[in-house]
Amino acid sequence: MAAWFRNLPLFVVLILLSAGAMLIPAAAGMMLGDFRTGRLFFYSSLLVGVGAWLIGIALQAHPRPPTERTHLVAMFAAYLVLPVILSIPMQQAVGNTRFINVYFDMVSAFTTTGAVIFEPDRFGMAVHLWRATVGWLGGLLIWISAMAILAPLNLGGYEVTSEAHVQGRVVSSTQQMRAARPSERLRRSTAKLTPVYVTLTAILALLLMSAGEDPIIATIHAMSTLSTSGISPVAGLEGRPGGILAELLIFLFLFFALSRRTFTSGFGRHFIERVSRDREIRLALFATILVPTLLFARHWMGAWEVDELTDLGAALSALWGSLFTVLSFLTTTGFVSEHWDAAASWSGLGTPGIVLIGLVLMGGGVATSAGGLKLLRVYALYKHGARELGKLIYPHSVAGAGRMGRRIRREGAYIAWIFFMLFIIAMAATMTGLAATGLRFEPAMILSIAALSTTGSLAQVAGEAPIAYVALSDAAKLILAAAMVIGRIETLVLIALFNPAFWRS
Repeated sequence: MAAWFRNLPLFVVLILLSAGAMLIPAAAGMMLGDFRTGRLFFYSSLLVGVGAWLIGIALQAHPRPPTERTHLVAMFAAYLVLPVILSIPMQQAVGNTRFINVYFDMVSAFTTTGAVIFEPDRFGMAVHLWRATVGWLGGLLIWISAMAILAPLNLGGYEVTSEAHVQGRVVSSTQQMRAARPSERLRRSTAKLTPVYVTLTAILALLLMSAGEDPIIATIHAMSTLSTSGISPVAGLEGRPGGILAELLIFLFLFFALSRRTFTSGFGRHFIERVSRDREIRLALFATILVPTLLFARHWMGAWEVDELTDLGAALSALWGSLFTVLSFLTTTGFVSEHWDAAASWSGLGTPGIVLIGLVLMGGGVATSAGGLKLLRVYALYKHGARELGKLIYPHSVAGAGRMGRRIRREGAYIAWIFFMLFIIAMAATMTGLAATGLRFEPAMILSIAALSTTGSLAQVAGEAPIAYVALSDAAKLILAAAMVIGRIETLVLIALFNPAFWRS
């Protein structure tokens, strides 16, 4: 049986895991007294599980050894097809809604975008748990895929630091992948990362419960934090029993979305030293400290001039609100602090959401569940720009930082710039499609960035007025669903899939 399961294609394995995940809301529904929802998810689990089992049996007649191509295609197909399967029980549980809305919601959850299309009180906690579970599994999938599939192909941000030449000879990505045995690498990455992911989620859930949060809501918020989906059954963190303590706990666990080194190298005695030297962590800390400080100082200096300083408590609340929200949107999670309104008022900016747009465009760390351009690419562009400015002042200077530093400044920055241009082209194409459906420029821009950066809650806070996803046309929802998938797997992966040389190699 174990050998039969190992020979299954990755896509079939993902369907079987989806069927097993449906048992989670089924059990929750039974325990909460929502027997109808529990039965729907249980029957759907049987239906999907048996279907996947039969497909697996049929494919055993002509087994093919998995390659880097099949894994990459399976990853792409998962984001296209799995939301349809995941929508089956939710469509029945929600009721009185069209399938396009449920499909959009499942794409949003599975890509860890977290765009809210249904009101929180539309369905029970079991369905909310299902949405969070889908987002949580989507975050785990991108963790494993980045390490086992994208890294050997120099994709997903790894291309910035990858070495193209070793001792004068070129080492192709295909040779690296074959040497690593794709299936074995996938199994090892799953065995290594899944316990870490589950343990961190469980610890955060227990801490949130100890802070006074309801157990199931604490579990959903913990799953949404680790997956950076930002899904909440109660419309966010405002007015929750945990208050600032719960926000502080979530704030600490958001750091796992800033760099892969926070969870891939263990938590030994060198953990602090290793993390403090990480390029992505340093850039994230710089942005997390600088932006709230500027927002805070802008109001403080103005109040100092007119001698109208407010009380210290209000000032600290505004500072914390901006600090938490900045890190939340930098990791593309999208949780908004209870004190963000005070921070926005304190800043004195007419549209403080433009700051959040810049943060989600930067995004989180490579090989994490965060979206956006990724911090390592931004760092490479910064180092290249700083070096060029230095050469203008000292034309004959020689830069240091070693071989890796030169790699990041030169080839890494070049590839990062290409990805940035591809991201802008994807954003322009998405905006054009949304404009064709009747949306104005500002909503189209905000929705495009929200989808491509996988930060669905940006639509509620970036503009002058919140944008309701449910009010969009069906064409706009499909365009945004496609943009979420592109933003999740990134444009370089799509280019690799449609590159004829990749299939001939």
